Amino acid sequence: MLMSCKEKETESIDFKAEILSVESVLQQYVLANETQDFELIEKIWAPSENIVMIGTDSDERLVGWKMIEKAIKQQFSEFQETKITVSNQLIRINETANSAWFSELLAYNFIYKDGAKRFNGMRFTGVLEKINDRWLLVQGHLSIPAEVEMNEVY
Repeated sequence: MLMSCKEKETESIDFKAEILSVESVLQQYVLANETQDFELIEKIWAPSENIVMIGTDSDERLVGWKMIEKAIKQQFSEFQETKITVSNQLIRINETANSAWFSELLAYNFIYKDGAKRFNGMRFTGVLEKINDRWLLVQGHLSIPAEVEMNEVY
């Protein structure tokens, strides 16, 4: 009996619509970063001290909205003319459609200290939760590909 209830709940979920909703949030996040729209950023991240963002610097582990807010505001003050192109996006939704995870590649172009900069192939992964019928980021991780030097161990 429990299995039939679970099947009916899952059948009533429009997974394609949920994936499109998550995709829309991720597109808004790109737009918010490009236009430095901090109010939109606030609407995309869950307002919690339990959220986490891992940045590209080795010591950049931001826990809680206050730390993420500070880092985003600092980035907005230092970066200008940001343009982000997304590719290879993959979005998955769990069976109850209350959490989602994604991965994507970013071409991240911006002006920093009067010089044009480009991170090509930046990896962005994360988790969203559906809270009060809205998809919100609760975890993110940015990384930049690097050549790893591997040595033989004797």
